[in-house]
Amino acid sequence: MSQEAISISVVICTYNRAAYIRDAMESLVNQTLDKHAFEVIIVNNNSTDDTQKVCLDYLSAHPDYQFHFLNEAKQGASFARNTGAALAKGGLLCFMDDDAVAGKDYLERIVKFFGSHSDAGGLGGKIIPKYIPAEPAWMSYYVSSMVGNFDYSPTVAVFSPNKYPLESNMIIRKTDFDAIKGFNTALPGVVGTLRIGGEGKDFFMRLKALGRVIYYDPAIAVQHVVEVSKLTPEYLYRVASGMGRGEKVRMKEMGNGAYLKKIAEYLFKLGAAIILGCKYFLQGHTISLF
Repeated sequence: MSQEAISISVVICTYNRAAYIRDAMESLVNQTLDKHAFEVIIVNNNSTDDTQKVCLDYLSAHPDYQFHFLNEAKQGASFARNTGAALAKGGLLCFMDDDAVAGKDYLERIVKFFGSHSDAGGLGGKIIPKYIPAEPAWMSYYVSSMVGNFDYSPTVAVFSPNKYPLESNMIIRKTDFDAIKGFNTALPGVVGTLRIGGEGKDFFMRLKALGRVIYYDPAIAVQHVVEVSKLTPEYLYRVASGMGRGEKVRMKEMGNGAYLKKIAEYLFKLGAAIILGCKYFLQGHTISLF
């Protein structure tokens, strides 16, 4: 097929997901969109388990699909996503996680959406947590939002100025990806035990700065694996602190004024949280995440 025949390129960066990456690939093989209209680029980011073998075996069993596999030695999702995007032939770039499962009409809906929304620069969709083995009784909206639960609107909507799609389910035009020079590698995501997050926020804030409109469509959905055994207080702290580190990097890149303003904003939120906590305590309420 010619390069022009590919409408959309799906980029999946993967790290130690041998147990789940096959389901992600299978969900893309089962798409309603013609198999010649899309490609899947899998970027292995130094996995130490059987991820590479699982991927190559699957690709070997499906030679009639446009699947590609490569390695990226620089650790971090931002590096891997940029590497995959550089090889993409489609006019649309879709970024999906290695433990996500797409609905059967996922890609077809994306292509149709951009076809009917000429002003769309970016697009995000619903992310439904798939708890393994089951959703814990203590799960709350606030905790689930930290592990990928995302449902911005019940209908198609434009993201408000400070809102944006999550990394597990985001789409952008390739020309716009190139215009903002992809993901900021100063915000790589997870590198070993260190997390420097916020790459998705930084990505879409820069896209919005170009005047692009970012949409949300709840019908463009994926399921995302959440291993309950990993949801320890230590893990959630790493997620939250990683967001903080990323925001610090992002604000410093914007200048000292933006950095100091963000510190003041966080101090205000901390004070408000303390006051609210004291109010609940005096009323005899208890709050527990677990």
